Amino acid sequence: MKPFSAEEIHGVWGTVLLPILKDQSIDWEVLENALKFTLDAGLNGIYTNGSAGEFYNQTEAEFDKLSELVAQEAENAGVPFQLGCGHFNPLLSLERVKRVKSLSPCALQVILPDWIKTNNKETLKFLEKTASTAAPIGLVIYNPPHAKKKLPPEDYANILMEGLPVVGCKTAGGDKEWYSKMNNLPKPFSYFIPGHFMVTGITQGAKGTYSNIACMHPKAVIKWYRMMGEEPERAQLIEKQLLLFFEREILPLILEEGYCDVAIDKFLAGIGDWSMTGTRLRWPYTGIDPERIINKRRKLNKYVPEFFKGLD
Repeated sequence: MKPFSAEEIHGVWGTVLLPILKDQSIDWEVLENALKFTLDAGLNGIYTNGSAGEFYNQTEAEFDKLSELVAQEAENAGVPFQLGCGHFNPLLSLERVKRVKSLSPCALQVILPDWIKTNNKETLKFLEKTASTAAPIGLVIYNPPHAKKKLPPEDYANILMEGLPVVGCKTAGGDKEWYSKMNNLPKPFSYFIPGHFMVTGITQGAKGTYSNIACMHPKAVIKWYRMMGEEPERAQLIEKQLLLFFEREILPLILEEGYCDVAIDKFLAGIGDWSMTGTRLRWPYTGIDPERIINKRRKLNKYVPEFFKGLD
């Protein structure tokens, strides 16, 4: 697959979840089945090794096997794919880039070094070497709220002014001023926002979403995305109800019970009931008890009763 420009990266992209067995090994059969379902869902693309892919807790052999599997299956299905090469060790991140660029992803996702926060010069230094190693494939910066180095619009402007082939980012979004600044960067740039803010974000200029709602159900989220063009008011209402569900039923799992975003994404997949990924995380992290799924699924259906209808 050819490298994508910033203009070509848009829409809803789904992640590859990591199913973990009791012995802490990866269940490759379940992963492959879930991958094929995701590829068949009609998404604009897929990507590996976001947080829900537990990139920070894989061996290099597992990283290589996962990257090769996803590249092969995505190529066969004709679905654009990005490969996540993030690692807390910048040297290992660079080695990951070297190894997988030959798999011809449309872009490569990276995180900034995260054990010691980089200053602005070090950030550019890291991106310059990583970009030159990845060339001609562009970089997408994964910069979630818990990253030590958070990039405001001014930093993205500086990166682009340096001429670095950074084509996009995954970030939390912001207020109207933030969107205005992101929409006026000096070069084309594909910035994506979280899935539950999809309608609000895209309406204000975001190019798409690396979607946690795709974790919940890949087919449901693409139905919702298409609804934005066909029934925009209905799409906005679904976002409003989803946000209420997140505020009342999901956010307390994070704020009051201490579960991480990875646990939430796998729990959402359980609520959507489309894969056998399960809620287990890799040691030492803790997933949410799967016995809680049915109750949350019932509550979600009260907020958005039409969300899972007509997906077969």
